[in-house]
Amino acid sequence: MMKSNSKAYKPSGWQPNRVLRRENKGDSEVGLMEFAFSMLPDAKRNDVKKWLKYNHFAINGKVTSAFDTPVAPGDVVEINFTRPFAVFSHPRIRIVYEDDDIIVVDKGYGLLSVSTDTSRKSDVETAYSILRDYVKSEHPANKIFIVHRLDRDTSGLMIFAKSMEAKENLQHNWNNMVLERKYVALLDGELEHDSGTVRSNLAETSTHEVYSSEDGNGKLAVTRYKVRRRGKGRTLAEFSLDTGRKNQIRVHAKDLGCPIVGDKRYGNGAGPLHRLALHAETLRFAHPITKKDMNFTSPVPSQFLKYV
Repeated sequence: MMKSNSKAYKPSGWQPNRVLRRENKGDSEVGLMEFAFSMLPDAKRNDVKKWLKYNHFAINGKVTSAFDTPVAPGDVVEINFTRPFAVFSHPRIRIVYEDDDIIVVDKGYGLLSVSTDTSRKSDVETAYSILRDYVKSEHPANKIFIVHRLDRDTSGLMIFAKSMEAKENLQHNWNNMVLERKYVALLDGELEHDSGTVRSNLAETSTHEVYSSEDGNGKLAVTRYKVRRRGKGRTLAEFSLDTGRKNQIRVHAKDLGCPIVGDKRYGNGAGPLHRLALHAETLRFAHPITKKDMNFTSPVPSQFLKYV
């Protein structure tokens, strides 16, 4: 994935990225080399080949060096004349989309979103620290901002902001800008109904355990569920959130009598996956700057399907 130049200070000797962007407004798909010459009609063939080889081209934010990469109608091609685009690679996190203002990532399970009081002391790697180092590798003034979190043992899609404007727009208008969040979980037990809604007030104990309060304390949480598959004494179900409370899906799955497989806090912690079987599958939102409809899906882990 590529990242853009900083909007902050520029130290002596630092040259800003000079990036040319063009959208394929045609009706047909073309190869990247052909499209590159339509962008750069006066460029020498050897120069274009060199820029391709050394990661100066990106399509929809994804760096490519293959001359025959297809450029479909609506795709945006960028070429950076100043330097190669930075390429991100990490075994525990994958960048799905990136532009000047946001990064959408697919986070692996077992990775904290951001530091906790305990992890700060032991300098534990987090999704935030990984992406912070990534954006700062191009320029020390670049920043990353966390706008929501996933539990450490939940995998799937997250948004990070790269600009203060994007951060504030997402945080202040989260409920309006996030159009759909869908999770998939493998549950212990077979749900009775094919679909339904769970409503409860969620409160938290002094030991940070969340529970459905029967006396009206806490905050209203609404979770909708739909069964995808049953078998082997388990259920594969999708969950969507009308509210975004801490541990909401995990508590409501327990309330349904079918806690999430591998849940040590709200279930029995047992299971063949050796992880919490909860995955953030779908994330759809209005872009905080352009207002464009952004829709991303992360495949359900294959292990979930194997045990149902």
